[in-house]
Amino acid sequence: MSVRSRTGPLVPALLSVTLLTAGCAGQEDAGSGPENPSSSATPHGYVEGATEAAEQQSRLLLGDPGTGDTRVLDLITGKIHDTARRTGVTELTTDGRFGYFHGAHGTHVLDSGAWTVDHGDHVHYYRAKIQEVGELPGGPGTSIRSDAGATVVTAADGTADVHSRADLEKGTLGTPARLPGTYAGPVVPYAEHLIALTRDGDAPAKVAVLDRSGKRVAAPESECEDPRGDAVTRRGVVLGCADGALLVREDDGTFTAEKIAYGEGVPKKERAARFRHRPDSSTLTAAAGGNAVWVLDVTKRAWTRVETGPVVAANTAGEGSPLLVLETDGALHGYDMSTGEETAVTEPLLTDVPEAAGGEAPAPVIEVDRSRAYLNDPAGRRVHEIDYNDALRVARTFDLDVRPSLMAETGR
Repeated sequence: MSVRSRTGPLVPALLSVTLLTAGCAGQEDAGSGPENPSSSATPHGYVEGATEAAEQQSRLLLGDPGTGDTRVLDLITGKIHDTARRTGVTELTTDGRFGYFHGAHGTHVLDSGAWTVDHGDHVHYYRAKIQEVGELPGGPGTSIRSDAGATVVTAADGTADVHSRADLEKGTLGTPARLPGTYAGPVVPYAEHLIALTRDGDAPAKVAVLDRSGKRVAAPESECEDPRGDAVTRRGVVLGCADGALLVREDDGTFTAEKIAYGEGVPKKERAARFRHRPDSSTLTAAAGGNAVWVLDVTKRAWTRVETGPVVAANTAGEGSPLLVLETDGALHGYDMSTGEETAVTEPLLTDVPEAAGGEAPAPVIEVDRSRAYLNDPAGRRVHEIDYNDALRVARTFDLDVRPSLMAETGR
């Protein structure tokens, strides 16, 4: 692999990694002293086997469904790591640390060795070794959702298993607990509970709040016809419905469900069916048919439809940042989310969309973090790093030895 910079030769510099305790010093110092001599021995936020770093430790998980080759690209060092070959993989998802390579007969779990721990008023960034975890059962239609305590695997038939997050972090799948009943969509861990959609016959689905064992503890008033799509934001869990979205929130132990309606009838083919956003952002994007993108501002409880060219992929870092849209011309376009005006476009073209998106090959995706966006070019065997705050400048291009048709970013 080689790395090319559009602003001059890149000299990858390994970020010096040092245990950072300053951000948590107040919490540690308060209990230290002669009567508590061991309180400062283990820094707040310590994770066994990991090294804490000063900045986010982003890595890209990459997969080539044609050959089964997989790679992990370390965006801090620029180094690439070979990982186990996996044939038959059709989709790649992540929860910010673990990559889930979905195939016809199961889902392989890979620990990327990069993650962020958010304590609300401060965060910790970690890096550790990359390791294979194991194979989860479940074929097409299996979805996986996680938080700091649990990872829930929901099968296509609506059954759901809860895995201990601590087991995955130790490199094992452990023994999952089966939730009672079946569900109308992915079961989503949130606020130390599980958010699920249940359905009685042909009636619209309703929100059920479960404890970690599957016992129903709340049922906020709600209806969700034809649920599709979900996302976790700082404002709560967003569930896509035929007439808009449901926002499920927790406040001091009380759960509520609030409808954010489109405000007008939307044909099924133009509904938001799969949300994309920067982790922890409250601004979501989704294709709105073939030539537009929905932007959902969860804070303002408002949908905006942005007219674009033919959409292949879309994403945004959130408020104050452009809407990023990969269109069928192979260029990345930037739009002002409030006015719909196109503000920038990349030149030359960044990816061969017809070849990448044709047949059964996955379409390219746009991954976004707090400072950069990443666009995969399977046909060109490369990944572009985009500075979306600088007129979509291509900051770096990573040349690869595989076709990165599947891509997901971890460490965020």
